[in-house]
Amino acid sequence: MQTSHSRTTKRSSGRSFGLRSLVLAVFFLLSLAPAYAANDVLRIPYVADVGTFDPDNGFETGAISAIDSVYEGLVEYVPGSTKVVGRLAKSWEISDDGLTYTFHLVDGVKFHDGTPFNAAAVIKSFERRRDHGLIFSYSLANVKEMRAADTSTVVLTLVHPQPSLLDALSSPWGPKVISPVALDEHDNGNSATTWLNEHAVGTGPFKLAEFKRGQRYVLERNDDYWGKKPFFRQIQISVVPDISQQILQLQAGTIDAVPLNYPFEQLTSLPEGLEITTAPSMVPYALFVKPDSPLQDAEVRKAVLTAINPALWIKDAFGEFATLSRSVYPNVMLDPANPIRFPTEFDAARAAIAKHGPVKLVIGLHSAAPTYSRIADLMIAQLASIGVKATAYVLPSGAAYTLKDDKNPPDLLLTIASPDAAHPESQAKVFFAKGGALNFFGRVLPEADSIVDQAGQLTDVKERNALYERAGQMYFDAGIVIPLVNVNDVVVHAKGLKDLGLRPVDPPGNIDFATVRWGP
Repeated sequence: MQTSHSRTTKRSSGRSFGLRSLVLAVFFLLSLAPAYAANDVLRIPYVADVGTFDPDNGFETGAISAIDSVYEGLVEYVPGSTKVVGRLAKSWEISDDGLTYTFHLVDGVKFHDGTPFNAAAVIKSFERRRDHGLIFSYSLANVKEMRAADTSTVVLTLVHPQPSLLDALSSPWGPKVISPVALDEHDNGNSATTWLNEHAVGTGPFKLAEFKRGQRYVLERNDDYWGKKPFFRQIQISVVPDISQQILQLQAGTIDAVPLNYPFEQLTSLPEGLEITTAPSMVPYALFVKPDSPLQDAEVRKAVLTAINPALWIKDAFGEFATLSRSVYPNVMLDPANPIRFPTEFDAARAAIAKHGPVKLVIGLHSAAPTYSRIADLMIAQLASIGVKATAYVLPSGAAYTLKDDKNPPDLLLTIASPDAAHPESQAKVFFAKGGALNFFGRVLPEADSIVDQAGQLTDVKERNALYERAGQMYFDAGIVIPLVNVNDVVVHAKGLKDLGLRPVDPPGNIDFATVRWGP
């Protein structure tokens, strides 16, 4: 008995010692681990408030990653790329005549309210966007017929071939799928637009849990999500318009990132504990030229181009975080065979300006964001060196979109000409062609527009891009648009934040909440 008791005591003592050792080892490892390892809440500031959470009826920019974390479409762009992959569609086929797109849906998906996801839900959401006068109805305007071949197959039939359709569907503002039950329950004769401004029922990896306009928005992880579960349990979004306040909060550790507008001149000397994630982005700064500006004279235009050549000031404005524009399209979208070139003979430029007498230019800035004024100041100094007197002013909010009706518009509009998809058609048709929604001065060049129309029917990317490049060169040569620089997406954040999932087509600063995580 004594022997047996003795053995039992020894075994108990051994287990006790082993348990204590294990506990001490765990505490030791935890003490070595970074503090973020236990943090499952991501805190992000927005510069501007959320206008609407309705994925069909508001051109949100800063909040698009939140909306796209709650809602999903059939396809999407891969982070860091313009490659299209499936999301709620696992595969698809396109008919030989380019008129029929057949999408095969992912199985086992449910909306946040428990409603099963199926082909009928896709059709209901797509018809809502197309047929009810919503802001993004244009993205499905070429779809003649939508039908559910069965519960997991959606067939879209087009009016005419549209090789850009997959890009339109992949756009961050592309069609998303909303719970049909929620749409019916909250219709009220307005397609549920009022309710969806501040509520959401999608299939995404996060649910909208709190909507306090102008103050705070909270996303909660969807633990029943059909795909890979996000790292963060909760995303807390605050509205902090002042970038200096965002920086102070980041340094104090009360937020985890400054997604947008961190001053470029401060990026080379970040405080301890902060780091940068940067990626190529479709953020091309460009000048749009009014029809009767001094630049309509070819000699004056050549002289002005010599002075404002972005190669002379890109480093001063953006350091290492921008590249020269190679065409009128974003560099990520199209790599031209013959990049646009600026003249470089300053003596000839000075002589041309002296010959033509006093030349004055007024530059309208699309926004009060510091980058606009920085670019304008640098160009104004360069223009002064050839004898051109230039001034700049910030346009009132929204004024850039009404310049064609303005009785006294600026000679030049400095703006960001970002497309909403990665296909060149989304750039040419919107910004340069006749009737384009963002053809700011309403300029028309029919011969270039005809080439754009031709390019839009092609599926061969090399052949297509050659035509788009040709048309783009024509818009440039005619003095309609002057491409300047492409600026990277730059997010400053606490050390250890990984896999931000930045996409070139997304507006800068839109972290993918489904992929971002803490890591060593």
